[in-house]
Amino acid sequence: MEQTTRSPGIPCPDHAIQERNAVFRKVAWRILPILILSYGLAYLDRVNISFAKLQMQSDLGFSEAAYGFGAGIFFLGYVLLEVPSNLLLARIGARRTLSRIMVLWGLASAAMVFVRDEQAFYLLRFLLGVFEAGFGPGMLYFLTLWYGRRRRGQVMASVLLAGPVAGIVGGPLATSIMTGADGALGLAGWQWLFLIEGLPSVLIGILLFLHLSDGPDKAPWLSTRERALIIAEMEPDEAGQRHHRFLDALRSPRIYGLALSYLCMIAGLYAVSFWLPTLLRAGGVADTMAIGFLSAVPYVVAVIAMLLAGRQSDRNGERYGYSVGACLIASAALAVTGGTLGNLPVSLAALTVAAAATYVAYTVFWTIPAELLRGTAAAGGIALINSIGLLGGFLSPTVIGAVRDATGSLQGGLDAVAAGLAFGGVLLLALRRRVKPTLHVSVSTSARAGE
Repeated sequence: MEQTTRSPGIPCPDHAIQERNAVFRKVAWRILPILILSYGLAYLDRVNISFAKLQMQSDLGFSEAAYGFGAGIFFLGYVLLEVPSNLLLARIGARRTLSRIMVLWGLASAAMVFVRDEQAFYLLRFLLGVFEAGFGPGMLYFLTLWYGRRRRGQVMASVLLAGPVAGIVGGPLATSIMTGADGALGLAGWQWLFLIEGLPSVLIGILLFLHLSDGPDKAPWLSTRERALIIAEMEPDEAGQRHHRFLDALRSPRIYGLALSYLCMIAGLYAVSFWLPTLLRAGGVADTMAIGFLSAVPYVVAVIAMLLAGRQSDRNGERYGYSVGACLIASAALAVTGGTLGNLPVSLAALTVAAAATYVAYTVFWTIPAELLRGTAAAGGIALINSIGLLGGFLSPTVIGAVRDATGSLQGGLDAVAAGLAFGGVLLLALRRRVKPTLHVSVSTSARAGE
C-alpha cells in the first residue's frame, strides 16, 4: 500500500483542526462571556419597564397608551443615532464605542428613579435609546471580525440568547426587588428596580474598555501563530466577496427588504417583552412574585430553541428557511394567545411558542446580512437594517397600548402584530429567491478558495 509522506513541520489535518479549534475556544472564553453579560444588561435595562409598570402605572397615574408610547419611544432615540454610532465604531473600534454606550445607558436607566410625570418618562426613555444606539449591531459587527461564516451562526446565537436568558432572570429579579425594597429610603419598589439594574451597566462598560481588543490583529493576548490561524479561517469568506461601501448598502433594495422583515420580527419580540407581565395579570395572576416567575417560562424555551436552531443552521448552511418558518409559527402562536387571554394555561403555552419562535427567527436572521456585506457596509448596513427594524419596537407597544385603551382588550393589538410576523416571513421568503443565486456563487467561491 502506498504511504503518504509528509514534510516535517507541516501538521496533519486532524492536528491543524484541533489547533484551530483550541484557538477559537480561547477567543470564546475571552470575549463571549463579557459580551453575553453586556447584552443581557442591555435587555434588562430596555424592558424592565414592563415590570415597573405593575407599580409605576398606579403610582404615577399613567394610561395604557402613555405606557405603550413611553416603552416604544426608546426605539426612536435608538434609530436616530444607530447608523452614525456604527460608522463611528468602524472608525475608532469596538472597545471605545461599546464602552461609551454602556456607561451612558446605565446612567440613563438609573435616572428613571426621578420620573414623576409622563414628560420625564418620555424624555428618559428617549435618552436611553439615544445612548444605547448601536450597541446590538455594533456587537454583531465586532463578532464578524473574529469569526468566519462556518462558526458565525452558533456564536451569534450564543450571544443573542442573553436576551431570553435575561428574561428568565429578569422577571424574578425585578419582582423581588420591587417587593423587597419597596419603601426603603423613601423610594418605591419600581424606583429601586431602575437603580439596581442600571448602575451595573456603568461598571461593565468600564470593564469592556479594559478587556476588549479591536480584532485579532490588535489582541496582545494572542500569539503570532494564533492570530494567523484566525485570519486564515476568515480568508475563504473574503475571497469570494468584494468589499462594499456603506453607499452600496444604502442603494440596495435587498437591504431595505431585510430591514422590513426584521421590523416585523422586532414587533413580535417586544409585544412579548413589554406586555408579558400585563398578559399574565390579564390571565388572572394577581401576585407580583408569581408574575415574575411565570414570565421566565417563555424565555427558558426560547433559550433552548435558539441554541438548537443556531447549531443546526450552521451544520446545513440554511439561514432563510429557519427564519421564515419561525416567523410563521410565531404569527400563529401569537394569534392564539390573543384569542385565549382568559385561559391562562393555553395563552401561556401559546405565548411561549410565540416567544421561542420569534427569538429563533431573530437569531438566525442576523447571519444573513453578515454573509451579504463586507467592509464599511457591514458596519453601516447592519446598523441600517437594525435601525429600520427597531421601529417595530416603537410600533408594537404603541399600537397595543392604544388598542387596549380603546377596546379594553389586548387581542386586537396582538392580532395586528401576528399579521405583521406572517408578512415578515413571506417577505423574507421572497428575498431568499432573489439572494440565493448570489449566495450560492459566494459560498462556492469560498469553498474553492479554502480547498
